[in-house]
Amino acid sequence: MNNEKTANRLVSGLRTAAIILAATVVAVGCSAPPPEQSSAVANLQNRPIKVATITQHSMSEPKEQVAEVSAAVQIDVLPKTGGQVLQVLKRKGESVQQGEVIARLDSRDAQLQVQKVEQSLKSAEESLRQSIENQNNSRIDLESSLVKVNEQVNSIQQEYNKVRNDFEAGTVTKRQVDQVETQLNNARLDVQSVQNKIDALDKTNPVASQESQLATARISLQDAGNTVANYEVKAPITGVLTDMSAEVGMNVSPSAKIGLVQQLDPIKIKADLTENSVKLVGSKQELIFYSADNPANKQTAKITFLASQMNDTTKAYPIELDVANPDGSFKPGTRVQLQLTSPEEEQALAVPSLSIVREGSDAFVFILNGDQVEKRKIKIGRIKDAFQEVVEGLKAEESIVVSGQHQLKDGQKVEVAK
Repeated sequence: MNNEKTANRLVSGLRTAAIILAATVVAVGCSAPPPEQSSAVANLQNRPIKVATITQHSMSEPKEQVAEVSAAVQIDVLPKTGGQVLQVLKRKGESVQQGEVIARLDSRDAQLQVQKVEQSLKSAEESLRQSIENQNNSRIDLESSLVKVNEQVNSIQQEYNKVRNDFEAGTVTKRQVDQVETQLNNARLDVQSVQNKIDALDKTNPVASQESQLATARISLQDAGNTVANYEVKAPITGVLTDMSAEVGMNVSPSAKIGLVQQLDPIKIKADLTENSVKLVGSKQELIFYSADNPANKQTAKITFLASQMNDTTKAYPIELDVANPDGSFKPGTRVQLQLTSPEEEQALAVPSLSIVREGSDAFVFILNGDQVEKRKIKIGRIKDAFQEVVEGLKAEESIVVSGQHQLKDGQKVEVAK
């Protein structure tokens, strides 16, 4: 029995010794690094670093917006009267001048009306001529009568004077004097009557009616002539006839569109911008644009309108630009690319992406300051190729560590590799 207890105590002691020995070995292994590992750390701390100067880099292509070319002015071709088309003088795609005849309608009925009005005008002119002649003749007759009655008054006046002298001499009677005096008064009344007729002729203008008829006939002829002119369909503006539906033989209605004239020099470029795009345009006076067919041919267009309020229907901000188009290379309806920003605006401070040290959600770089490095927190932005934009934390021309930065500490002295 005593031998069994002694054996158990021996086994338990051996187990305890083994556990202590194992713990000692583990502790020694953790506290004392192998000679090879200590040597590697020392070499990393002494390795020279490489640096680069912080500069501007292009972080994106210019922001663009699809826009559409449209005519600066476009006006429908509308006949002023209806009728059958007799001639089509201009076709779709041809240039026209303002007032140039595009098509002619059948105007025979209107021409007949002109002839009738011309006859009426001739009749009115003849009637007026006769009235004026009659008026002149009447005046001549009245003036002649006035001369005669004045002569008669003078003759009777002389006779009256003689009779009065004879009456005073006692050679004639009072009755004879009264008879001559009556004749003189009647003659004077005749003079006044003729003069009144002359005055009435001057005041009443007996040819006024014929003059009014003549004026009416002239207005009617002008109206008839305008009606005939309306049978010629003319270009409303100078430009290109981009639509023409009239054909010989067809009937057209007044004010029914048969064509469209567009002014293509200058042209307009129109687009609808989002609120963010409006901010990109800012206070610019002009923008660069180009055709997708010829991206190398970039031109500048002047901004003529940029809405300050959003369009309720499109939920966008309309923008319009003007550009010269002397050769007609830009056609209405074609699309172009409108650059809202310039290449210079897309430049930003950027560093090599591999130079950035990330710790969780934070980003750091090491800046060379003399023979030491400074660990600096930065705010990063866009990535392009091997570079990343730095929004905050750095300045241009500073020197950034681009090699060996992962083994550095803030304030550590370094040697720059040449």
